[in-house]
Parts: sequence; structure tokens; C-alpha cells
Amino acid sequence: MKRIGLTTWIMAGMILGVAVGAVIHTGSSPAAAKEIAGYFNIMTDVFLRLIKMIIAPLVFATLVSGIAGMNDSKALGRVGFKAFAWFVVASLISLSLGLFFSNLLEPGKSLGLALPAADAATKLATASFSLQDFVTHLVPKSIFEAMAGNQILQILVFSLFFGCAVAAARPGSAITVLKVTDELAHIMLTLTGYVMRVAPIAVFAALASAITVQGLDVLGTYGKLLGSFFLALATLWAVLIAAGFLFLGPRVFSLVKLLRQPFLLGFSTASSESAYPKLMEQLEKFGVGNKVTSFVLPLGYSFNLDGSMMYQAFAALFVAQAYGIPMSFGQQVTMLLVLMISSKGMAGVPRGSLVVVAAVLPMFGLPEAGILLIMGVDQIMDMARTGTNVLGNGIATAVVGKWEKAAESAQSFTPCPSLEPASEPQA
Repeated sequence: MKRIGLTTWIMAGMILGVAVGAVIHTGSSPAAAKEIAGYFNIMTDVFLRLIKMIIAPLVFATLVSGIAGMNDSKALGRVGFKAFAWFVVASLISLSLGLFFSNLLEPGKSLGLALPAADAATKLATASFSLQDFVTHLVPKSIFEAMAGNQILQILVFSLFFGCAVAAARPGSAITVLKVTDELAHIMLTLTGYVMRVAPIAVFAALASAITVQGLDVLGTYGKLLGSFFLALATLWAVLIAAGFLFLGPRVFSLVKLLRQPFLLGFSTASSESAYPKLMEQLEKFGVGNKVTSFVLPLGYSFNLDGSMMYQAFAALFVAQAYGIPMSFGQQVTMLLVLMISSKGMAGVPRGSLVVVAAVLPMFGLPEAGILLIMGVDQIMDMARTGTNVLGNGIATAVVGKWEKAAESAQSFTPCPSLEPASEPQA
């Protein structure tokens, strides 16, 4: 008898969660629905805590093993350059598609909703994330603080220095450290497998909670916004897959099939972190070398947020359209570039895209209170943009792996040859 796969269980959890949430919403008062949703949130919060529990040591161990195993700084720089080149192009494509569809379909025009007071979003107001703040934020004050807060960008910086130091250290001392990180990585991946068994339950709880409170009517109220956004995302998916086809050939469709599980995890939980361990596992099955995956994937989680880029374009222009504030093409392009740069400093922040939009709107004369207009469907849009981020990072990592000729090897982590102690001379 064929064993039921995790993807099937996750999809079943999604369908059941929507159905249960709709039934409860229909038969309960708003206060009761909110209370019941709180119980569903317990299951979701536990799962996300389990993910947060393993994410920092997993990122650290895999990064150090991958960096130290590259043997030379040229390989590290080459992989980093290729990854960032892909990230920048993908971000620009995402923003351009968001700009095109939001202007073509105008989801905020003639919305007919009562506009909130100018000071209604005071609690959402945040200081703009300046370049100085971003650069300072890159370097952790303490690696333990960074790990406790799951700041992937800061963990990446520390691991980069630590991995290079291990590669440059004396063979006798470095080989021990590298073996420890290799074993830690394998142990964390095993632990990840245990945590993933809870995923279908968490998916069910997350969707049941959202639908219990908001109901299915929210899909109709904001139908044009959601329809426009999902159409733009579908176009972006097609572009990403087509770009992957250029470098991976027909194998890209096998990759997309493997990415279904992490995509559904990210979509249903609205958390990229929940998909990270499974995404690593699926990329390894595809044949991407561990050295490339362990370096490129954490970079992508901070710099390659294709879905978030598109969401920010839609959210900002939706607010302008809802208030009837005209924006020239030049203003729109400038605003989107500011959003792209600002979002890099918000990696790891819950609902970071929403916070970035709220911070940037006043810079262009748009009332930040307008962000409240989309908060009713932000959960659904958050799910969609998170799933897109997972898909984009999976394809990006596979392409970089192909470029590095690492896609043919899916072996376990191996110590850097230069760190192996020399063999004893034969008698």
C-alpha cells in the first residue's frame, strides 16, 4: 500500500481548515469566533516555536560546513556574486510586474470604502529603515542574541566569518570543529524531520483560525484586490519557472514538483521559516550541492523576497488609488526602489512587508492610515507572498547550484580536503 505523502496531508489540512473555519464562523458570534480562533492559534504557535527552535542552529551548522568546505575564497565570492546577481534581477522583475498589474487593473480605484482618519494608523507608524540602520543591523552585537531572535541575516554574517576562520585555521584544530558542525547539521536535519510531522496539524489550525474570525466573505469584499494580486503572482511564478528552464532545462519541472511541500508550508502558515528545513531537504533531493544550498538559501531569505516585493508594490499603489492620489510613473518607480532597499533591513520581522509599506508611504505624501484598508486581507496576501518567496528561493538556489556544477552531487557534508591531517608515511 502506497504511503500517503506529506504534501497530501498538508493539502488535506488546508481544505479541512477552511471548511471547519467556515462552519464555526457561520454558527458563532464574533466574540465566540475570536475565542475559538485563539485555541486554533495554540497549535499554530507551537509549530512555529518548534521551527524557531531549530532554525538558528540549522542555519549556523549548514553555513559553516558549506563555507569551510569550499576550500578557497574565490569559490565563495563567485557563488555570492552569482546569487546576488539573480536576487537583484528577480527583485526588479517582481517590482515591475507589481507596477504593471496594479496600474493596469487599478484594484484600489472606486473601492467605495470609508477612509480611516488620518491618525488611525498611528500604532503602525515606524521610522524609516535607513541605510545606516541597515548596515549596522548586519553585524550582531552578540551571536547568542542573534540566534535567540532568529535573525538569519546576522547569523549569516557571523557564520561567514566563522566558516572562513575554520578554513584558514591549522588543519589539526580545524578538522575537529568542522566535523562537529557537520554532525550538528545532520542531527538538526533529523530533528527537522520530526518537527515536520506536525506540519499538517499546524496548517489546519492556521487556516481554521483565519477563516473562523474573518469568514469566507472577506474574499468577496476584496475580490478585485485579491484577484489582481494573485494574477500578478501567477505571472511571476511563470516568469521564475521560465527563467529556471533557461538554465535547468526540463528538470525545472521536477524541481517545481519537489518544491510543492515547502511552498504549501510557507503558504498555509505565512512563515518562510516553517518552509526552510523542508526546502533544504528538497533541494538536496534535486541534486543541489550542500555547499551551495547552505550558503545561497540563507542569503535568499534576506535578499530574495520576490513575493514580498510584489506585495509592497500592490499595497503602496492600492493606497494611492483608494485615496485618489495621482502618482507619476517616475514617482512610482522611485517609491518602489525605496521599498526594495528598505525591505532588506526588515528581514525576519513579523509582517515586515506591511511595516515597510507603512514606513515608506509618508515619504511620498500617502497617508499611512491607508494601510488599514488592506489589513483585513493581509493574512491571505501574506500567505501568497510567503509561498512565492519559497518558490523563488528554491529556483534561485538550484540555478546557482547548476552554475557551480554542483547539481550533479547530493552527497553529505564532507570535510574540506585541505583540513584533513596528512597521512603517516609508510614504512
